[in-house]
Amino acid sequence: MPMVGGNTNYATGGINAADTSVQKKLGIEDSAELYYNDTMKGGKNLNDVSLVKKLTQESKYAIDWLISKGTDLTEVSFSGGQSVKRIHRPTGGKAVGPVIVDALNSTLENMGVETRTNSKVVNLLMENNKISGVEVETNGKKYKVNAKAVVMATGGFGANAEMIKQYNPKLEGFGTTNNPAITGEGIQLIQAVGGDVVDMTQIQTHPTVAHKTSNLITESVRGEGAILVNRDGKRFINELETRDVVSKAELEQKGGSAFLIFDQETRNNLSAINGYVSKGLTKEADSIVELGKVIGVDFKELEKTVGKYNEFVKNGKDLEFGKKGLPRVILQKPFYAIEVSPAIHHTMGGVRINDNAEVLDKNGKKIEGLYAAGEITGGVHGGNRIGGNAVTDIIVFGKVAGENAAKIIK
Repeated sequence: MPMVGGNTNYATGGINAADTSVQKKLGIEDSAELYYNDTMKGGKNLNDVSLVKKLTQESKYAIDWLISKGTDLTEVSFSGGQSVKRIHRPTGGKAVGPVIVDALNSTLENMGVETRTNSKVVNLLMENNKISGVEVETNGKKYKVNAKAVVMATGGFGANAEMIKQYNPKLEGFGTTNNPAITGEGIQLIQAVGGDVVDMTQIQTHPTVAHKTSNLITESVRGEGAILVNRDGKRFINELETRDVVSKAELEQKGGSAFLIFDQETRNNLSAINGYVSKGLTKEADSIVELGKVIGVDFKELEKTVGKYNEFVKNGKDLEFGKKGLPRVILQKPFYAIEVSPAIHHTMGGVRINDNAEVLDKNGKKIEGLYAAGEITGGVHGGNRIGGNAVTDIIVFGKVAGENAAKIIK
């Protein structure tokens, strides 16, 4: 690709971490153990225990490390599948991915590290059963880069329709939220040198993608208090359930889609919404009844639904679906709606690694000098990834991989 960042450029919601300096400043009580339990539950206990322990225990250090590199992470909010406010994000709810990519890329530039874009790695090189470098193709010419260690951070396969179909035929024809570069070649390169894979059939859909587009609507919209309604104007799910549960519930509604409903106060608290408005993904009106008419749902029922939900917020208890964390009533005009439906978002499966980020072969032995981190790997997220955990994954295991690769070179 011509730029750095891959799918991280598309990460909007934030980065999960527990027992952090930021949470402590805000008076939020959390622990690595609680975070571990939420992650295992969210992943249906299919997750690799040692990887989840590493993820959750190291997460607080990842936040401090990112802040030390110039990343703005001042706010903490709710995300689906979390027991407490844990998703860290930039001021004003700005999209987290570009902020992280900019901070880390600036760090590289200031250190004088060379980055090569528009360069395709075509082979991993081996000598005496150890990694010895990579073969690269640029402008039709191939050359070799010799190295004692290689870190693979090339993402999953969410934009490769053939691989999706191969591993989960039920998802054939689904749209994707992924960067066009996320096509799984990194996984195949590692398999070619004997690397094992795990959980390849575990593919996640994201429930709030603007209907019939690839525009992801961040989970933070629901975390800030938006509700989901169907064409009858009724809620049908706890909006902060895990992504697989919400996706399934949406597909069961008339038309296979639903509507996110929120107000101006939610928009004021989450600047990412400004982008959805400017792209024309939202509908708006000065009353809930008018909004219902604009989007073609039962407007009388919608008015009742919003009224009932506002009562739940005032009383601090969702008597209908048991949603925890009811941040605000939906009262401030204008009111907004976005039609949403599921699309392929994340591939939980990938290359098998240990908690040192070392790539393992089919016998569970490490391939000397080969490391992997992020969505190219499997095992961290199990059967379902919790929103905000992908960014934690790339930072925690990216850092582990980099540190261990550096030890080999030294």
